[in-house]
Amino acid sequence: MPIDPYILLLLGTVGLAALVPARGTGADVASGASTAAIAFLFFLYGARLSTREAMDGLKHWRLHVTVLACTFVVFPLLGLAARGLVPVFLTHPLYQGLLFLTLVPSTVQSSIAFTSMARGNVPAAICAGSFSSLVGILVTPLLAAALLGSGGGGFSADSVLKIVLQLLVPFLAGQVLRRWIGGFVARHKKVLGLVDRGSILLVVYTAFSEGMVQGIWHQVSPIRLGGLLVVEVVLLAVMLTLTWYGGKALRFGRADRIAIQFAGSKKSLASGLPMASVLFGAHASLAVLPLMLFHQMQLMVCAVIAKRRSRDEPAETSEAAEAEGVTPSASAAASRTAVGTGTRSG
Repeated sequence: MPIDPYILLLLGTVGLAALVPARGTGADVASGASTAAIAFLFFLYGARLSTREAMDGLKHWRLHVTVLACTFVVFPLLGLAARGLVPVFLTHPLYQGLLFLTLVPSTVQSSIAFTSMARGNVPAAICAGSFSSLVGILVTPLLAAALLGSGGGGFSADSVLKIVLQLLVPFLAGQVLRRWIGGFVARHKKVLGLVDRGSILLVVYTAFSEGMVQGIWHQVSPIRLGGLLVVEVVLLAVMLTLTWYGGKALRFGRADRIAIQFAGSKKSLASGLPMASVLFGAHASLAVLPLMLFHQMQLMVCAVIAKRRSRDEPAETSEAAEAEGVTPSASAAASRTAVGTGTRSG
């Protein structure tokens, strides 16, 4: 189970903030740069999302509604249920971060990668992740205001307005300008990917610097962190089980169930970190800690599941192939070809 190198960079950024936190004028500069980086990040998200591809994905609306329900209904309900673990397993600030984790959108890149690896419906995973990110720009701050209240970092109408100005407006601007800059974005994916990740590292450094200056890290002990990890293991296990067997109960095919499991059980670090920075202010470092831990955990576990799914023989595909006089091996080859085509188109 590999450790994502980017997680190591994030941890290194946290260590840098602990040793050399931004103070005074440096903190003001870092905060301004972080705000600009967040806006640019969501501008790029808007420029990348193909409007035509998103509209085509609406044809599979049952799958997308299922993923959205998992992300913004089932996850938050489990987060609310975890309130009973305070103060035995979790402190109140860590619980606030855990609840925030359950409110953020699903991932895009890792959902696509794992769905492809497991021979699932890749185009559906692309659209489901994109829809979740888009919906989350509005739904996540509204859910945070409703469920976390003033104790979650001072949520108010101003907080929602900040989300709209810093996240939604740049995203819409990217969509509007995509006609002219879409080609440039497509040609420079790797460079812009580095810009993405660099922006998030800057957000993390700013958030954890504020936390160090405010002294909020004295609220966390190794025992509490251990309790948080146990709770997140259970949370991930429950969601992986519900998305897989729930998809079966709703009579989705195997390929669709794979897309539902990987898109419906994940939470996006790329979307969650900027939102937490806007909503929590100086308390953002504790708010994003559960999300950072959950992100690495979901990558490790889903990598194992995806490899196992790729070795499983899809029973319904074999049965259908035999009924049509096609050998299982030929059917599997056709499935792999379709998945490869979907990955290239994404």
